[in-house]
Amino acid sequence: MTGDKAPGEKSAPTPEQLREEVEVTREELGRTIEALAARADVKTRAQEKAAEVKAAAKGKTSHTITRIEDKAAHALHAAQDRTPPPVREKAGHAAEAAQRHRALVMAGAAGLILVVAVLWRSRRNGGR
Repeated sequence: MTGDKAPGEKSAPTPEQLREEVEVTREELGRTIEALAARADVKTRAQEKAAEVKAAAKGKTSHTITRIEDKAAHALHAAQDRTPPPVREKAGHAAEAAQRHRALVMAGAAGLILVVAVLWRSRRNGGR
């Protein structure tokens, strides 16, 4: 019974089986190395995370702006509803005049800002 094998003994693998095992092992090793390289690539991971955070912030910002615009429009309509017609008419005339004389309005605003800045600075420096 030289050709018989004891139960539980395995026959020697053929060269073709060994080649297949080596190929499978190489593929697994390649995938493992790629996964480890991806984890070790901190710069790329940081860029991906930054892109995710940026996209999320953009979405939140857009949503917040929309909410603010809606609330501002609602407040404007509420104020218009409560404002007596003569006051609305006068405000409309003032707005039209400001549109026609935009340069004068801007110059006046700049002058006012300059005066406030000078006063604030003089008080901050103890009146020197």
